Amino acid sequence: MKKTLFCAATAAMAIVSSPAMAQEAGDIQLKVVGTFVSPDGGIEEVVVDGVGLPAGTDTAANDNFVPTIAVEYFVSKNFSIETIAGTTQHDVDAVSGLPAGTEVVSNALLLPATFTAKAHFDLGGVKPYVGAGGAYFIWLRDSAGGGIVPLGATDADLSNELGFVLQAGVDIPVNDSGFGVTLDAKRYFIDTTLQVRAGDTLVLETDHKLDPWVLSAGVSYRF
Repeated sequence: MKKTLFCAATAAMAIVSSPAMAQEAGDIQLKVVGTFVSPDGGIEEVVVDGVGLPAGTDTAANDNFVPTIAVEYFVSKNFSIETIAGTTQHDVDAVSGLPAGTEVVSNALLLPATFTAKAHFDLGGVKPYVGAGGAYFIWLRDSAGGGIVPLGATDADLSNELGFVLQAGVDIPVNDSGFGVTLDAKRYFIDTTLQVRAGDTLVLETDHKLDPWVLSAGVSYRF
């Protein structure tokens, strides 16, 4: 993925052939990108264990690739605020303790509500930026995985949580009409708590590290 983003940046810089549109306060930039989401998903702590997890049990969440839209407002020439729109779906499977691949959480659908403040730097044909902000992870859907249903699990819930995000990237104008190519990397710092129930009884509660890398590449339009 890192090699792909580097190649895309190289190709984009090669096609820059006309002056970039001047940046102004009040500008809005829309981005349509393909996004690679790579969370951790490991167990940080077992809080409640009513099912007798084997010693050393750990889990991981699968990666995903999804479309994303970003909307950015320039407060000044070199400062902007940005939010993203998109969802990503993940399973959480055992990697140790339980048989590898045992599905713990199935089809968890995440809305990673994210707002960042960004500082931009003008290097001529390339405009890098850095940013930071907050995120609220909202689980729109989650259910007990097939691997724990035989243990009596009837429901699995992941907690919505607040977290922190760091961001860096580059915007590369391709003409003076506002169109460009964009590359972006975010690292989130956020956890979640999994609660598994058998009927109304809480039988398992575990804290999980998410901390996903979110890497995006696509096109932009500024107006």
